[in-house]
Amino acid sequence: MPRTSPGDVARRDDADARFHQRVLRGGDLLLRAWGVRVRVSGLEHLPASGPVVLAANHVSYPDFVLVQKAVWPAGRTVHFLCRADVFDVRVVGTAMRRMRHVPVDRSAPAAAYLQARDELRAGGTVGIFPEAGVSMSYTVRPLMRGAAALALETGAPLVPVSTWGGQRLWRAHAGPDGRRPRPDPHRGRVVDVALSAPLRPEPGEDATALTVRLGRRLAEGLDRLWDLPEHRTPPGPPVPWLPAHRGGSAPTAAQSLGRENVPRGAVPVAWGPGPGAAPGTAAG
Repeated sequence: MPRTSPGDVARRDDADARFHQRVLRGGDLLLRAWGVRVRVSGLEHLPASGPVVLAANHVSYPDFVLVQKAVWPAGRTVHFLCRADVFDVRVVGTAMRRMRHVPVDRSAPAAAYLQARDELRAGGTVGIFPEAGVSMSYTVRPLMRGAAALALETGAPLVPVSTWGGQRLWRAHAGPDGRRPRPDPHRGRVVDVALSAPLRPEPGEDATALTVRLGRRLAEGLDRLWDLPEHRTPPGPPVPWLPAHRGGSAPTAAQSLGRENVPRGAVPVAWGPGPGAAPGTAAG
């Protein structure tokens, strides 16, 4: 088997980086053609250089594209942890590997953790959706500890990212009519991506405690986004893209518990609104 020289590796990495940039430009053009306005706040909380973990809530299929677009002006190319089965699709899997996204096998997640750790040690940006799936209730569901563990081990800043509005572009779960969701062709949607100040581990804090603080920060960020004019409860019948406690027809957190495939090791909800939240109750 021919040996790969350092020069060959460098050329391949450079080609993959250029490929990643072309894909990002293509995604940006798609959002423009769709008439989507991605409104970003808190970009000042993103370190100018060095490793960083972006931990975001997950409400829709396009969240990966939307979070990447939010931080691209800061020169950040995000390497996301994604479901392993996505990499099994031939063309998609090849592209994902070239962009150094990280496949996560839930039955054996250690390999994904190690790959993400290596990316951070090299000064990269790792994106994680710690809910390990799209929330049916659109509230922050139980979180996995991986983002916090990576931050604790590598010293990388852990930046909470609250995002809202992507579910109006293409939600992941069927509505009350049971129909499989499809992309919404309506133009002019507004999506908000809000970064908050990095979470710094406190003395003696473990991954569980840091994950609880992450959940609270994400929930607080969502609560602020829900109050923006573009995202308030519209008049008329309840809409499926709003959580029940905000007057929408999405399942409550309690109703979602038995229907979502939440990993057994996830940290239970210790942030508001929890499973017992009633309609009209704001996040605490």
